[in-house]
Amino acid sequence: MSVSRTFLSRAALAGGVAASSVLLLSGTAFAHVSVQPQGEAAKGGYATVNVKVPNERDNASTVKVEVNFPTDHPLASVMPQPVPGWKVEVTKAKLAKPLELHGKKINEAVAKVTWTADGSKIGPGQFQQFPLSLGRLPEDTDKLVLKAIQTYDNNEVVRWIEEPKDGAAEPENPAPVLKLSAATGDHHGGAAAPAADDKAGHDGKAGHDGKGGEHTEAAASSTDSAARVLGVVGILVGLAGIAFGVLAGRRRSA
Repeated sequence: MSVSRTFLSRAALAGGVAASSVLLLSGTAFAHVSVQPQGEAAKGGYATVNVKVPNERDNASTVKVEVNFPTDHPLASVMPQPVPGWKVEVTKAKLAKPLELHGKKINEAVAKVTWTADGSKIGPGQFQQFPLSLGRLPEDTDKLVLKAIQTYDNNEVVRWIEEPKDGAAEPENPAPVLKLSAATGDHHGGAAAPAADDKAGHDGKAGHDGKGGEHTEAAASSTDSAARVLGVVGILVGLAGIAFGVLAGRRRSA
């Protein structure tokens, strides 16, 4: 009786966990258009970002994506990477106050980038990333709000233009936000991080007490030994199988 009760209790617990997981997954399924830096997006530097566009409809496909750039913190350089199956258009606008970039005055900045389906779509249950190179990033703000407009092939338009507020609940259609990190000395954004990692690797400081190389060699040796043991076991099992087959055949013949 106690065994049955224990089994039922465990089954009920497992069912509850499964139900909770389904609810959590269903909540995260409705993702929003977002902008994700590839590496560091430092103030005053340059960055590569991906505009991630999920399809939230199960009966329509996304065929157009428009991303608008802020006029209060204009960017002189916005370069899209080609995406197969999509046409891209960069629209610029004149600036009320010129920017200075590499000693030159810039009188216009990118106002928006538009991707239009050209042989491809973002179907139900899918997403697409649209890479951009941005710069120079402003130094007088901690974030850039990039308002986006998503169009489906059934003519539905979703405007991701509501700016999230600190401490407030997330709006229904939040605008993508690119958070900027502290300024770096070289003004190259994400390019600085790999250099630091490479330096650490050359100095041999990956492990504790400067023994990263010894740790790596020990791990490799252990892996090789395990692989050899498994190989020998596999050979013995194979030989045993062959011997069993031969004996079985002889018995049947007899």
